[in-house]
Amino acid sequence: MKVRYAFTILVAGLIFFAGYAALFIAPDERTMHLIQRIFYFHVPSWMAMFTALSVAFIANIAYLATHKSKWDSWGVSAVEVGVVCCTIGLATGPLWAKPVWGIWWTWDARLTTTFILWLLYIAYLLLRGLLDDREKKATLSAVFGIFAFLDAPLVYVSNRLWRTQHPQPVILGGSGSGLDPVIGKVLLLCVIAVMGVMILVLIDRYRLEQLRQEFDELRMEYETLNLEPSSIGKERP
Repeated sequence: MKVRYAFTILVAGLIFFAGYAALFIAPDERTMHLIQRIFYFHVPSWMAMFTALSVAFIANIAYLATHKSKWDSWGVSAVEVGVVCCTIGLATGPLWAKPVWGIWWTWDARLTTTFILWLLYIAYLLLRGLLDDREKKATLSAVFGIFAFLDAPLVYVSNRLWRTQHPQPVILGGSGSGLDPVIGKVLLLCVIAVMGVMILVLIDRYRLEQLRQEFDELRMEYETLNLEPSSIGKERP
């Protein structure tokens, strides 16, 4: 627990300093000016999303290979965290796009593939809610999760393969790409801070899912023994 508390305090400090650096240390972008500073949390939210969904993808494969419940817990936990990160990215994007592009949304390759990715993982969560049998839920979720992840690499390369409203990549984009050194350092700090938050939330969500599964197992045992839920905890005469 001490390690957990120390890590939480560290992440809180990183988030505070990352916000300060994004607002006051990073230089003013010469064309977009103040609105460009949303970049420092818009981009890290996508990186956190890709990381979380990659964890879910690995967990889905591991579950199909082993049928161990812990991998199903990791899968659904990572998907929920990934959907939250994706939603943040989809929300902050239009806030940045409107002043710069003059429009809130456009159906270019990057935005369309990202929106499809978001819908696929929302469908994943809905699918789990429709199934009661635990093993069937875990198996079908894992298969669907692997299928949904196929869109993630397409999102990443979309502005490399097609001409889009989004600019060409400034990180690992080839010749002519790159960031101002100070902007790059502030972005790295923000990525580390957001990743730290994502890891904390993912671990907590996994623990919650494990507790939920343990509760379901206990409930099934009581039902097998023909015990009424209302009688649990009552004193015997």
